[in-house]
Amino acid sequence: MDASSPPSALPTIRRALALLWQEPRVVAGLVCANLVTALVQLAEPVLFGRVVDALARGEPPARLIGAWAALGVVGILSGVAVAVAADRFVHRRRLAVMASAFDRAITLPVGYHAERGSGAVVRAILSGADAMFWQWLALLREQMSAVIGVVLLVPTAIAMDARLAAVLGALAVVFVTLNVMVARRTASGQQAVESYHNDVYSRIGDVLGNVTVVQSYTRLAAEQRAMRDIMGRLLRAQYPVLTWWGVLTILTGAAGTISMVTVFALGAVLVQRGEVTVGEIVSFIAFAALLIGKLDHLSQFFMRVAQQLPAAAGLFRLLDQPQAVQERPDACDIGAVRGAVAYEDVWYRYPGTDQGVEGLGFAAQAGETVALVGPTGSGKTTTLGMLQRLRAPDRGRIRLDGQDIADATLDSLRRSIAVVFQDGGLFNRSIADNIRVGRPDATDVEIERAARLAEAHDFIQRKPGGYGFVIGEGGASLSGGERQRIAIARAILKDAPILILDEATSALDGETEGRIKRALDALRSGRTTFIIAHRLSTVADADRILVLDGGRIVQQGGFAELAAQDGLFQRLLAGGGFTRPVAEPEPR
Repeated sequence: MDASSPPSALPTIRRALALLWQEPRVVAGLVCANLVTALVQLAEPVLFGRVVDALARGEPPARLIGAWAALGVVGILSGVAVAVAADRFVHRRRLAVMASAFDRAITLPVGYHAERGSGAVVRAILSGADAMFWQWLALLREQMSAVIGVVLLVPTAIAMDARLAAVLGALAVVFVTLNVMVARRTASGQQAVESYHNDVYSRIGDVLGNVTVVQSYTRLAAEQRAMRDIMGRLLRAQYPVLTWWGVLTILTGAAGTISMVTVFALGAVLVQRGEVTVGEIVSFIAFAALLIGKLDHLSQFFMRVAQQLPAAAGLFRLLDQPQAVQERPDACDIGAVRGAVAYEDVWYRYPGTDQGVEGLGFAAQAGETVALVGPTGSGKTTTLGMLQRLRAPDRGRIRLDGQDIADATLDSLRRSIAVVFQDGGLFNRSIADNIRVGRPDATDVEIERAARLAEAHDFIQRKPGGYGFVIGEGGASLSGGERQRIAIARAILKDAPILILDEATSALDGETEGRIKRALDALRSGRTTFIIAHRLSTVADADRILVLDGGRIVQQGGFAELAAQDGLFQRLLAGGGFTRPVAEPEPR
C-alpha cells in the first residue's frame, strides 16, 4: 500500500487485534470479566424498576435491594479485575510491538533510513505502538463491556416492551450510521495529517542532527520558517477532520436527547393506558441512559480509532518491510575463517537506478591487503558491502575460504569481519561501551589494551571520567581523529580475521596517522584487509590495488605497476586523486 493512500481499515484493525491474541488465556479472562460487568450494568435498571413497582404496590423491597447490592459488589470486583489485568497486559503488548518494530528497523537497509529519515522511522515506531496501546486499553477496560451491554440490552428491552425497544433500536442505528459516514469522509484527510506529522518528525531529526551546520550557516530563521510552514500545512489538513468529528458529537448528542424524550413521551402514554407499569418506564429510562452512554463511548472510541488508524498502519508498513538480505532457512555457521575471499562475476544494481557494480571478479588470499580506489560513486563501498551481506548480489557469488557466503548465517559471517568506518560510527555512550561494541564480553584490561594499540589511551585518560566519558551523539564531544581512533580500537578488540578500513585515517593529522599506521600494520598482520582510502600512504602499502570506475574493475596490480601504466590510477596520482602524507613512504 502506498504511504500516501488511506489505510485499509479492516485489515489494520484485524492485525492490531491479532497482536492481542498472543496471550489468549489473558484475553479470554478479560472477556469473561467484561461479560460479568456488562450483565451487572444491565441488571441494575431492571432491579431499579422492580423496586419502584414494589414500593408502588406497598410491598417490602428489601430482597430486591439486597440483590442489587450483591450485584454491585460483583460489578466492583469484576471492574477492578479488568482494570488491573488490562493495564498490565496492554503494557506488555505495547513493549513487545515496539521491540518487534525496533528489531525490524535495525535490519533494514541504509537506503530505507536515508529515504525516510531517522525521525520518521522513530515516530512510526512510537506513534504506532502508542496508538494501539491506547485503543487496546480502551477496548479491554471499557468498550468490550459496552459492546456486550448493547448486544444484551436489545433482547432484554424487547422482552419488556417491543415498542419502547424500537426507540432504542432507532437510536443505535442513527449512531452507527453517523459514525460510518464521518469515518469515510475523514479517512483520506486523517492519512494526510499522519503524513504531515511524519514530515514534522523528519524535519526535527534532520535539523537537530545537523544543529552545528544550522548555527554556523545562520539557518536558524530559515529552519524555523520551514518548520512553521510544515506545521501550518498539518493544521490545514487537521481542521476539516476535527470539524467532522465535532459535528458527529453534536448529532449523536441530539439523537440521544430526542430518544430520551421519545421514551418519556411514549412511556407516559402507555402508562396511562395501563399497558406498562411505572417501574418498567423507569427501567426503560435507565436503559436509554445506559444505551446513550455506551453508544457515546463507542462513538468516541470509533473516532479515536479512525484518527489513529494511519499511525498503526504506518507501524505495520515498517514491520512488513523486507530485509535487505534474507538469510536462508538452511544457513549454517561459517566456522573458523582463514580469510581467503573470491568475487566471481558479481553484479549488483540499486533498485530503480543504473548505479551499482558489474562483472566483479578478483581474489584476495588470506592475510593479503587489497586497496580499492577510484572516483566517488565507482562502487568501492558497494563492493565491500556485499562481502558483509549488507546487500545481496543480483548475479554471481562471493566465496569465503571456498564457501559461498550466501550459505552462511549473517551472524557468523559478520563476526568474522571488523569494520572501521569513515565517520567512526559511534554511539551516545561511554568510550568503554563504544569500544566494547567490538566484543561485548571484553574485560576492562582488554579494552585498554585495544585503546593503547589504537593510540587512543592517552587522550581517553585526559577526558573527565576516562573510559567512562560519555561522548555524545555521533561522538560529538570528540575530535574527528579521536572518533576514528575509538573506532580503530573497537576493530582491534574484535580481532576478526577479515578487516575493512573505510577511509579509516581520513580525519587524522600526519603525526597521528603515523601512530595509527603502526597500529593498523600490527592489526593487519595475518588478516585479510580491504581498504577504501584516498591516503597515498595506505594505498602504497597494499599488496594489491583494485581500480574501479563506473562499477567495474578497470585496473589491478601493485602500486609501482599501476603507477607506470597509462590509465585511471596514473591520472589519479597526477591529478591529486590521493592525499599525500607529510613523509610519503616508498611504494611497494
